[in-house]
This record gives sequence, structure tokens and C-alpha cells, in this order.
Amino acid sequence: MSELTAAETGRRPSLRESRWLPVVIQVVVILVVFAVAGALSGWLWHHLWTPPKGVVANHNWYTDEQGLREDFSGTGLYVVIAVLVGLVVGGVASFFCDRAELATLVAVGVGAALAAWLMWKVGVHSSPVDPYEAAKTAKDGTKLSGDLHVSGKAPFAAFPVGALSALAVVFFGLTKRSR
Repeated sequence: MSELTAAETGRRPSLRESRWLPVVIQVVVILVVFAVAGALSGWLWHHLWTPPKGVVANHNWYTDEQGLREDFSGTGLYVVIAVLVGLVVGGVASFFCDRAELATLVAVGVGAALAAWLMWKVGVHSSPVDPYEAAKTAKDGTKLSGDLHVSGKAPFAAFPVGALSALAVVFFGLTKRSR
């Protein structure tokens, strides 16, 4: 004798019986993968970055031309790593997690934003203190390293742009039939 389904008995299906369970699992997996990728990207960003050197004079921090380039390199390196990792993770997520395309789109967008924030948070966590603040109480001639930071808000879009670009290529360039 076969068991009756929830629809046949008139009761509401449980989450286990629901067709939404795989979609919920897919969204959670995408978010977790992006969170891990963001944290690892932050660690990589911090370890590839070279802090600018400077000196304190009149309670202000000054750096030379080389230090100015290294100060900008923090933002540039953030963007490069975020776009590349976003492309890879977004492409993999959209290729393997395509059960519900709209759910995947939202999960990749939210996951990429979470990854961008985690990358920034992990990267700056071990950074030296802000040299401009430290210079306010330091003696003249004290040598200080610069801090790791992102200049402006635009670089934070790098992770989502990379991830959503890869998603667009996979969803529009690779149909389910061609896979």
C-alpha cells in the first residue's frame, strides 16, 4: 500500500516534503561559501600588502613618495582580489546552484556584499593603527607604519561586480542544455 502525499491528505507539507528545501539549502550554501571566500580574501589582502612607512613631525604623520604609492596599493589590491575572487566564486555558485535562478541571483548578490565586508574586516583587523591618530601623541622623528584601509566606498562594489558578472555569463552564456 502506498503512502498518501500531503496534498492528498489535505494537510500542509512539512519542510522536508517541500520543494523549497533544496532552494533554502542552496541559498545557505552560497552564503556560507561567500563568507568563507570573503574572510580568506581579507587574510590574503593583508598578507600581500606592504605598509607605507612614515615619520612624525609636529604631531602629524608624513610619508615619502614611495609611502604614498604603498598607501594607495591597499585600495588597489583590495579591488583586484575582490574582483577575481568574486568572479570565481560567483561563477562556481551560479554554475552548480541553478535550481532556482532568482534565489541564486539574490544569494550571490547578498553573499558577495557579505564577502566584501568580511574581506575588509579581516584585512584591517591585524593592520597597524591609524598613523594620523598615533602621531597626535608621538614624539617628532618617531617612525610609524601606515594602516591598511580602503579609500572611498566604490571599491566595496568590486566583490559584487565580479560575482554578478560571472553569474550573468553563466546564466546567459551557458544554457542548461549546453551544460
